[in-house]
Amino acid sequence: MCGSAALLLSCAADHARLAGVAYAVIMVDAPLIGPALAPDLHVMTYNIRRRIPHANRRSPDLWTPRHRIMRRLLQAERPTVLGVQEALPDQVQFLDECLGAGYQWVGRGRNANGSGEHCAIFYDSRRLTLLDWTQKALSNTPDVPGSRSFGNHVPRIAVLARFTDRVTGVEFLVVNTHFDHLSPKSRLRSAEMLSELVSSAAVPAVVMGDVNTRPGSRPYQQFTGGGQFRDAWTAARIRLTPAYTTFSNYRQPRIGAKRIDWILVSGPVTVRSVGINPFRLRGRAASDHEPVQAVLRINPEIT
Repeated sequence: MCGSAALLLSCAADHARLAGVAYAVIMVDAPLIGPALAPDLHVMTYNIRRRIPHANRRSPDLWTPRHRIMRRLLQAERPTVLGVQEALPDQVQFLDECLGAGYQWVGRGRNANGSGEHCAIFYDSRRLTLLDWTQKALSNTPDVPGSRSFGNHVPRIAVLARFTDRVTGVEFLVVNTHFDHLSPKSRLRSAEMLSELVSSAAVPAVVMGDVNTRPGSRPYQQFTGGGQFRDAWTAARIRLTPAYTTFSNYRQPRIGAKRIDWILVSGPVTVRSVGINPFRLRGRAASDHEPVQAVLRINPEIT
């Protein structure tokens, strides 16, 4: 078990030899990916774990120490696009301040009045131009905020944002979502709905989020079975890390456990590298989930 950040490099090499998979060499004090240079895009999905009111000061959920770790992580990585889940309004504002000038964001709370958890999409506006965005309830009435009908007891949402790359001129869609953790029916219906939305957009797409289910499940098959989407983890030319669990619950991440946070791509998108970031600061994690990160290159379609 790779228990500390200082062991990441040697452990990754050991796992590579055992599994027959090539991993890139990572400096332990360096970002996993860091800012991307055009034409590449650095995308990250990250369930940041909502702030828990009145958390015990010994609880790993306590937001005050977590946000310091998160700041360190995000300011090192600086993704071109960041999709977060579970972010309460004050946490969204923290992320906005943390990323700093040049970043903008879209999204609103999942409740009918716009309050509650966000699936916000942050983006580097120096690189990307926002064309339009919308938020859909994952329900039979997607344009009714806060609606529920797929079997989930709390509202579930997806944020869809269409961008143009200022450097390459390529137009593409980003979808950020958080599927229900209890209802298999809701997860499957949500996957069906997002598949249809992406298909109707008719542009290259990146779908990312906390889907609360593993590869091989029915939602996974819905996305990937017909060839519409590819899992960035399996499609990547280079894996920067072993296949860590993405839900570690603040513990050191294990290998081969719950990979429930995904980045999926559709259309002429090359996945140049991918990784699950086990970043720790003095042994502490910023969230109960690990961020999943990928370097993508969206290729202009030949007409």
